[in-house]
Amino acid sequence: MYLLLLVHIFQSFLLAIRSCPALCVCSYGNSGTAQLRLVQCSDFGILVVPINVPADTVKLRLEKTLISRLPRAAFYNLSELQFLWLVYNSITSIHPSSFVNLKSLRELRLDGNLLTSFPWEGLRDTPQLQTLGLHNNRLSSLPAHAALFLLNITCLDLSSNRLAMLPAELLDLWLPLPGQQQEGQVKRRILGVHDNPWLCDCQIFTLISLSMSLGSPIVLMDQLLMCSESKGQSAMLLTKAELSRCMRPSVQPATTSVISTLGSNVILRCDARGYPTPTLTWIKTSSYTDCCQQHLLENSEQLPRKLDSYMQVSRVGDCWSIISLNGLSYKDAGEYRCQARNGAGTSEALIKLKVVGVTRLSRLPKKKSQKTKLKSLFKYRNLNPNPAPVSTPIGKKKEMLQNVTPPSFNKTQTVLHVVSKGLPIDETIK
Repeated sequence: MYLLLLVHIFQSFLLAIRSCPALCVCSYGNSGTAQLRLVQCSDFGILVVPINVPADTVKLRLEKTLISRLPRAAFYNLSELQFLWLVYNSITSIHPSSFVNLKSLRELRLDGNLLTSFPWEGLRDTPQLQTLGLHNNRLSSLPAHAALFLLNITCLDLSSNRLAMLPAELLDLWLPLPGQQQEGQVKRRILGVHDNPWLCDCQIFTLISLSMSLGSPIVLMDQLLMCSESKGQSAMLLTKAELSRCMRPSVQPATTSVISTLGSNVILRCDARGYPTPTLTWIKTSSYTDCCQQHLLENSEQLPRKLDSYMQVSRVGDCWSIISLNGLSYKDAGEYRCQARNGAGTSEALIKLKVVGVTRLSRLPKKKSQKTKLKSLFKYRNLNPNPAPVSTPIGKKKEMLQNVTPPSFNKTQTVLHVVSKGLPIDETIK
């Protein structure tokens, strides 16, 4: 009986794998020696995401349907899915957890829908994603935090939307700081931003300029971008805009290395130049530890850490900033970065601070005690510093002291004279 039950469960499982959703077409394609399951659903009668898509599906295409929303865990049972095309439907909203368990997904396309926003944080569930297509939607803004979830994306298509500005964080992510990129390790990115009502600002101008430079990590799908000075004005080609004043900031620290003692006060300064006038931020990125200071750094703060600073603009395009470190301790030692940012990009400079202890003075010779001085004098005068005790009555001692009154002797001489007679010092000097 148990054997028949197991056979029935196994047959049901095979049937679920081999079944195909209604109004869909399922087939196998060749990829080398492997057979890949392909599922395509293109029918106006489909209103929701099918729930019985075979678990071994590698590519799923839901096209030209009336699907309007993607619910939570819409594709949870498709852990082997690598390509998900949801193009030209009527999707207006996507739950942040719609892509849970899609750990193998490499390509996600949502072109031709009605999206006004996208749940960027939902990309945490797709660690292998490389291509994201959002062409021809209604996106009007790209939030700064989106850059946090685009680290592995090599192709991002945002064309034909309603975007006016790019966040500086996205440019920082895809355009490494000078000196931080190593040859052969820079990841090339394909970016589609054409057919958007861009404003003629330094960010979009910098993107265009750098994409035209040799060896740039950014490759634009279309470099002919239109922009306007303000919303509602007629657009013009970005290459003709008067944006020649845009200049990525440069940073110059007052010094690159500082050595100071414990308890002292230190002021770190850096100057920056760029247009628009950059803003300056100080960040402590690391600490120094060694065998002698380890115990002082066990409870040190989390790094990197933003620091309070003072900034002053001397003239348009030029500024400087300082941080003050008072009463230095070993935990203040480390690397400090002065970062300058404006619409044209970001630059930074590094300052290393080392804190040293006070050097110990060599030990001075001990001051000779009175007893030592007396011993040296006894040796010089051939006197015995420890004479044998003399049993003299107390009355006799007083009589002897009365007879010893040399007026020309000083205190030391008097002590020596009395001791030479065999009398204790504590009974003679008062």
